[in-house]
Amino acid sequence: MVTSTSFQKPQSLNLPNLNSIPSIFSIKKYCSLHAKQLTYHDSIYCARILCHDLSLNQHQETVEYAENKLPFNQQTLDYLRTESWMENIPQVFEVEEFQLTELPNYYCYVSIIGYKNNQPEYIQIITKKPICQKLREQLKNSAEILREFAEIYSENFHQKSKIQLLEHILHKAAHKLRNSLSLIGLYAHNLFLRWSDNYYRQEAKVIEEDVNKLNSSLTEILSCSQGVRLNIASQDLKLVVAESLKNFQQIIALKHLKIHIPETSRMLLLDKLQIQQVFDNLIGNAIHFSPDFGNIVITWQAFQQEILIKISDDGPGISPEDMPKIFEPFYSRRHGGTGLGLFITKKIILDHSGTLWAENAVQGGAVFSIILPRK
Repeated sequence: MVTSTSFQKPQSLNLPNLNSIPSIFSIKKYCSLHAKQLTYHDSIYCARILCHDLSLNQHQETVEYAENKLPFNQQTLDYLRTESWMENIPQVFEVEEFQLTELPNYYCYVSIIGYKNNQPEYIQIITKKPICQKLREQLKNSAEILREFAEIYSENFHQKSKIQLLEHILHKAAHKLRNSLSLIGLYAHNLFLRWSDNYYRQEAKVIEEDVNKLNSSLTEILSCSQGVRLNIASQDLKLVVAESLKNFQQIIALKHLKIHIPETSRMLLLDKLQIQQVFDNLIGNAIHFSPDFGNIVITWQAFQQEILIKISDDGPGISPEDMPKIFEPFYSRRHGGTGLGLFITKKIILDHSGTLWAENAVQGGAVFSIILPRK
């Protein structure tokens, strides 16, 4: 079941939409913006945020002061960083007041964001007077917002790491394949030139032409590894699926398969050609493993921020031995398969900031599920 939860940001804050944060928007930059906007309240002298940055694998500190306020000296900042003033660790998101012995004329309030590497992440505000209950609630809300952003940032960071790993594997595999194909093509061309018999010359020509086709396919595969090449536009999901189904009409009729798709459609922002390849691969697999007179069911369900797409068949399902390997390159359950279809499919979905997984249905058959962001 897909769920989507979002926190309501305080009215006075004008922060970016958490679910449309660009990849270049770092956690440090976001904390700086967040701290600066906290200082817009008259009673807040200084806002200090300590948050873990995955890209550096360490906690990062952000300190912002209210307009026309003098910054603390280095000795005071060092004192705050020791956290010796934090006599006890408050509950996550709760607001706790602390006494600062080095700043006896100031008030200190802290809201814990979370913990990373056994170190607390928190928002700390320092004021000249006690804060009201409304500002306490806003500080708590700020911690919740920052926690949500950190989780989105973390998910985005890990997704990009997976994509980079997949790109590395794909380029490495492509390099090996190109070397082999070039050698096969060279030998086929030499045989074509040397043989006088038309029959053998024709066979050599077929080999050479197939090598050229494989090289073209390899170029297309490599183009999938470039996330920056995505041509994102609003697309009708039902029409995209229908175009994929057209490619399989002959085999669908031959196997007497029934295809079930929803009556209603959804509009999504995606690269049509690449998502078309996703459906070509998944529907092609479903057709291949489906028995004659079987059913292939394609569904989609929209949630607040995502859409869940499922493709299921009546086939034998995925064995426990195959399940952990089906998205690995060069691993195929189909006779004569390259083992790149599902690998490329997952890569494309990751490029779209989505998720892809496989499981077996209770009643039998395989189910491939995709979650794509709606925006």
